[in-house]
Amino acid sequence: MAHRTEIRFLLNDREVVLEGVGASDTLLDHLRLARRLTGTKEGCAEGDCGACTVLVGRLQDGALRYETVNACIRFLASVDGCHVVTVEHLSPRGGALHPVQQAMVDHHGSQCGFCTPGIVMSLYALWMASPRPTTEEIETALQGNLCRCTGYAPILRAAQAVHGYGTPENDPIAQERAAIEARLRAMRDGRRVVSGPEKNRAILPGSVDDLAEVLAELPEATVIAGATDVGLWVTKFLKPIGPAVFIGHLDGLRQIAVEEDAIEIGAGVSYSGLEPVIAEHVPHLAPYWARIAGWQVRNMGTIGGNIANGSPIGDTPCVLIALGATVTLRHGQARRTLPLEDFFIDYGKQDRAPGEFVESIRVPRPATGQRDAAYKVSKRRDEDISALAAGISVTVADGIITDARIAFGGMAATPRRAPGPEAALLGQPFGAAAFEAAAKALAQDYQPLTDWRASAEYRALAAQNLLRRFHLEHADGAAARVRLSA
Repeated sequence: MAHRTEIRFLLNDREVVLEGVGASDTLLDHLRLARRLTGTKEGCAEGDCGACTVLVGRLQDGALRYETVNACIRFLASVDGCHVVTVEHLSPRGGALHPVQQAMVDHHGSQCGFCTPGIVMSLYALWMASPRPTTEEIETALQGNLCRCTGYAPILRAAQAVHGYGTPENDPIAQERAAIEARLRAMRDGRRVVSGPEKNRAILPGSVDDLAEVLAELPEATVIAGATDVGLWVTKFLKPIGPAVFIGHLDGLRQIAVEEDAIEIGAGVSYSGLEPVIAEHVPHLAPYWARIAGWQVRNMGTIGGNIANGSPIGDTPCVLIALGATVTLRHGQARRTLPLEDFFIDYGKQDRAPGEFVESIRVPRPATGQRDAAYKVSKRRDEDISALAAGISVTVADGIITDARIAFGGMAATPRRAPGPEAALLGQPFGAAAFEAAAKALAQDYQPLTDWRASAEYRALAAQNLLRRFHLEHADGAAARVRLSA
């Protein structure tokens, strides 16, 4: 089947067909410059402030799902086959305000107004999913939206009041859902898309097998899943990324299989997509998961992308290493599987050959006697990069530690296990003495760097204290101590 050269998507209520879309063209620039939909603002241009928030709807496993995304780092080519919704679509020009907008007005949720359209879009997505949200749900939805004026309290009150202004069932998107699904389904032809000039070419494979073929032909191409990192290469560093292969649309990379002893995760599964599975099957990761970036970035960013990126401060590698995860790499029709800790070789260097890509990650489910924790230390609680991250998994039988897997991020050039502390724990009673010895053994494994996020001394001490904290949280009677301290 011949490939096509145009990008096709729905923008509010119109179908858009574009030729010549380059790999580095952003959705935000198209909205503002080509369509004059200037309600979507550029604030930080790095996916932090949320002023550019829009909704993107995509057919996933046959169902239409809308998610908030940052248009500033979302590439235009990646919305092929999607429905993009901007703030202008919420209420017609000269018509009544949308319930979310009216609640924001009545509860004084806007001052300078620059951030308001993005906040409205985040609250709109929340209202559609949860018409009567809890305070925690509202705060989670607003993690990726910064406001320098209001102090957030009026915005929270507006979000709590929206249900009094209307119901999602009467929203135009809800009423037109069947028609939108039909239009998007008609766009899905399974063909490879090749668009843009040669040096800035955007390629969307038609399937995972087609992806393998593309990367065999173009082994040095930039692979883009959620673009939460690559987007900054363009907006902040003005770095050329073409040719770029976009994979976020591939359903074959978005599958999750919960098996008796493990969870198989497609590399294209987003943080948000994995969240319900984490909550049910790996519950110790749930609070940690909620601190990965903000809602928009969790909707865009992928597990495979976070691993393939190879960052020493990536949020997922250390906690997955501690659980004994493996990664499957594919080149053409050949596959190989290796322990996740072995994938990371050195700073910016992974065990991935040209043309090879991360296809899936397998995470063992916690076993009997296994005690697990995940910790993140950052300057801000929400939407911040880790200064230090840790995954700790200890197995105890009859009071004796029979296995220990400890991994840190931010302590070395790669996410890395801690053999010294692991050895100090093995065979020891689960008690303060063993974890004190493990904390002291950290120095033989790591020599952290000082940067703007934290000093070397801070990282070393914080890592020791996380081991001590793990003991306090998991020792016998820990739950009772927590209740007393609360």
